[in-house]
Amino acid sequence: MEQTKIEILKNTVVGVLKNIYDPEIPVNIYDLGLIYKIDIDEKNNVNILMTLTSPNCPVAENMPAEVNENVKNIKGVNNVKVELTFEPPWDQENISNEAKLELGLL
Repeated sequence: MEQTKIEILKNTVVGVLKNIYDPEIPVNIYDLGLIYKIDIDEKNNVNILMTLTSPNCPVAENMPAEVNENVKNIKGVNNVKVELTFEPPWDQENISNEAKLELGLL
């Protein structure tokens, strides 16, 4: 089955997110489970719902802006909206198994 343009773009967005790292934990923000949702509409507008490891995270202002900037630089992306939420709060269960192995949590 052929991937749709939106699925291909979403995979590209995920690839970009996997190159942004949390400054306190040496794991990318996607595998860390900080990205709750990625929605892309037919006009290639990207909406990302994300969280941080804690509301007091030192990168609370910088991280969403970095995500926005990096995703906006993807060829074909129209607009980007990054929304920060702390509901539900992040916990270690959000971390991918691959990243858990890397961190020695498995």
